[in-house]
Amino acid sequence: QVQLVESGGGLVQAGGSLRLSCAASGRIFTINRMGWYRQAPGKQRELVAAITRDSTTNYAGSVKGRFTISRDNARGTVYLQMNKLKPEDTAVYYCNAEAYRVYDAIYWGQGTQVTVSS
Repeated sequence: QVQLVESGGGLVQAGGSLRLSCAASGRIFTINRMGWYRQAPGKQRELVAAITRDSTTNYAGSVKGRFTISRDNARGTVYLQMNKLKPEDTAVYYCNAEAYRVYDAIYWGQGTQVTVSS
């Protein structure tokens, strides 16, 4: 009932920037929290940043001060501005959306590759 499509990934040099976008469609009114997770080879998927509908944010310690999450509630779109990228940021980044509890649903995008070269 909600579909997530990521875009904006790619190859960038260390110190560079990328902006990821995630467009939600369907019953976007049911979504409260949206965020970005990432998974590097051999690693578990981890939360990078998340934002609720009221703009409360949460960041992984490793990206604080470098990444900024934002969203357009009306459009159902969430963004991740990534600055000062490091090689250790290399991963597949997945968009995530969590519905309000009454709807009891979690959604995932297909992922977009971010590769940061040294």
